[in-house]
Amino acid sequence: MMMWNKMSTEMGNVTTVQEFTLEGFPAIQHLGNVFFFVHLLAYLASTVGNAIIVTITCADSRLHTPMYFFLSIFSFFECCFTSTVIPKLLIIFLLGRQTISFPACFIQAFVTVFLGAAGFFLIAVMSLDRYVAICKPLHYPTIMNLKTCFLLVTACFTLAFTLITGPVVKVSQLSFCGPHVIPHFFCDLAPLIHLSCSDTSSTEMLAFVLALVILLTSLIITIIAYSNIAVTIVQLPSVRERQKAFSTCSSHLIVLSLIYGSCVFIYVKPKQTNRLDSNREAALVTTVVTPLLNPVIYTLRNKQVHQALRETMCRMKISR
Repeated sequence: MMMWNKMSTEMGNVTTVQEFTLEGFPAIQHLGNVFFFVHLLAYLASTVGNAIIVTITCADSRLHTPMYFFLSIFSFFECCFTSTVIPKLLIIFLLGRQTISFPACFIQAFVTVFLGAAGFFLIAVMSLDRYVAICKPLHYPTIMNLKTCFLLVTACFTLAFTLITGPVVKVSQLSFCGPHVIPHFFCDLAPLIHLSCSDTSSTEMLAFVLALVILLTSLIITIIAYSNIAVTIVQLPSVRERQKAFSTCSSHLIVLSLIYGSCVFIYVKPKQTNRLDSNREAALVTTVVTPLLNPVIYTLRNKQVHQALRETMCRMKISR
């Protein structure tokens, strides 16, 4: 709170805009009611699906493994991320463009960028976990013990916080003298930088380098891990084992390609101005589509999860 008060004091010296207006999707606003219900259903489905993953992972001892531990953390991230962005989008679809105060806008920007960065680091950790499990199965219990899992998750949080705090504070200290309409459905750094009347060249380059480092680091680790996994799968003696492993990995890669593809399109470009409109559509993939697909792709196709879910529901019925 003290840090935010200090930021607010510093911002007050250079800022005349007291609030922003989230533009949303003006071209389709006449269909706002339809899109409201579609996105509401998607939001509820993704929140319930990810909440189920977290709940059954905690409740069933058979799922107390590194893979499901990381997956439950990732599902928790997804719930937090969508809950930071989607409720405001639903209001925009229902009522039209919405105002958001200056502090609330930067709090939203900080939370979304922080969760996004931590999520990408966690994806890299999950890829490494699958690599060790498939390529080095005899050493897996020793390498991926409980202490290591907690340290890896803590590292994801710490690294994300360390990397994104500086740039968000730097953007918040820019001058905003109008216009105050953000061409997006949530407060993201790129459109905020675009609205500033200060010299933003250094800030824009910092945001670009930061996005490049986070995305490429996570992407390279993921590609190396899954390349080694693919080599190991090909060498499996049993056709059934190869099909099972390939089915699991291919479904994971579908989600990963959507996440990386949309985020590279949005963030990995030095000049954001010319593509702010298209960024809105791409952002829907990371905020609506992938959180909805994650529960289906990662776990609900898994027989072990199906069994745990059925037994949990049976216990709930018996307790009544």
